[in-house]
Amino acid sequence: MQPKRATPEGTARYRERFEGRVSNNHFREQQGLVLSSIGIGTYLGEADEDTDVRYANAVVRAVQLGCNVIDSAANYRFQRSERSIGQALKTLTNEHGFAREELVICTKGGYLPFDGSPPRNMRDYVNETFVKPGIASFADFVGGMHCMTPAYLQDQLEQSLRNMGIECVDVYYIHNPESQLGYVSESEFYSRLRAAFERLEQNRREGKLAYYGVATWNGFRVPANSREHHSLARMVDAAREIGGDEHGFRFIQLPFNLAMPEGISVIEEAQQLGVTVVASASLLQGRIDPQTALRFVLSTEGITTALIGMSRVEHVEENLTSTDYTDE
Repeated sequence: MQPKRATPEGTARYRERFEGRVSNNHFREQQGLVLSSIGIGTYLGEADEDTDVRYANAVVRAVQLGCNVIDSAANYRFQRSERSIGQALKTLTNEHGFAREELVICTKGGYLPFDGSPPRNMRDYVNETFVKPGIASFADFVGGMHCMTPAYLQDQLEQSLRNMGIECVDVYYIHNPESQLGYVSESEFYSRLRAAFERLEQNRREGKLAYYGVATWNGFRVPANSREHHSLARMVDAAREIGGDEHGFRFIQLPFNLAMPEGISVIEEAQQLGVTVVASASLLQGRIDPQTALRFVLSTEGITTALIGMSRVEHVEENLTSTDYTDE
């Protein structure tokens, strides 16, 4: 096991490693931690051993070049991305002198993760993995793929900890909770969300996660009258009722880029509510010029970190050695 979690002292020490090598605004303080303005995402790629190795190497190189925010999800590449991060963490600590407390590790739970590859029979997989052990029923999986019951999230959090070889996740997101809103009423949705928050707060007390939040695709971008719309204020109120003023609902993730700017109002709202915003799809999966895209996202007030999917060392070096962000 690696040391427990990101700390103010550890992340500040990480920033000091890069003094004079990166722009003054590359590191940003949020929730008592120092976060890099660019984070490495681990979503895309084949579910094979070659990609596993490339991701592990990319994470190592990203940390070496000033990126201490690492983002994943249980279902990314059928748990392989989390396991690649786990391998990278071993390499970073054992061979390169970095400490667990310097790094902000984020992951998500909600979707069916599978295990290394798609199962031959999905119903059998769900039955053997979740139904028989009493973790979730078939009815708990909305649309046959998404679940956020307390017991399911507990199972997924603990699986993610094992995958990455860590004791505590720094940010744990409920993954695309808007997936539920096509199947349940708004009142039922917030009831489920509240139950999830209660379990996540319990895990905070037990030291298995530091902060939690929601990672969305449409929830914070669609109009208020849309069925998929999320109310950030309502979520924060629920977290405060459960966890008090020191509640752990402190992060949200949403797509934000030149082609998808709709989330600007919730980004402004998050600042007022003490919630840190992480941008996903920052480069719109390569369909936008990288430097233009990054300037837009990182110059937007209220965004702390822009995530970029980087599965190869050359991608990391291209995105993290730009003269806009570093002197090298």
